[in-house]
Amino acid sequence: MSAESAPAFDIATAYHEAGHAVVALAHDRPIHRVSVLPNQLHLGICEFRKGVQRGSVDFVEQEILISLAGMAAEARHTGRYDRAAAGRDLRHARTMALQRATEKQLDRYERRMLSKVENLMNDDALWAAVESIAAELMKHGQISGRAALHLYKLATRES
Repeated sequence: MSAESAPAFDIATAYHEAGHAVVALAHDRPIHRVSVLPNQLHLGICEFRKGVQRGSVDFVEQEILISLAGMAAEARHTGRYDRAAAGRDLRHARTMALQRATEKQLDRYERRMLSKVENLMNDDALWAAVESIAAELMKHGQISGRAALHLYKLATRES
């Protein structure tokens, strides 16, 4: 396929979905596929493998971090938070956060979780994984969970 006929994928969406994938993989959450092929519901999606859930030290915190990771990765790439585009993710993070914090504590707790995920995005190896996955998404539109894991392991030097 020539560059002229290749479909154009949104780079911010590629970074967003790559962020979800990398934080999920960093928390041993298996990925089914990652896509930036838009449909009526999503600009992109990071799908987890069904029926596979490894025990987590804190499942709620893990879910919040994965939810916020897309927005944080996109922001690191673009230089700004797009809360409107991340609305579904933010609603999910808030629903999960309500299991850990009262309404009064919620804003502070959410800021703390966002700070944690920003620190993950500042890790050189994890950011290299985000960039690798985003680049593959820009080339192909979607990648398998196996490909995402391979890119993650290459970037983080895991065997």
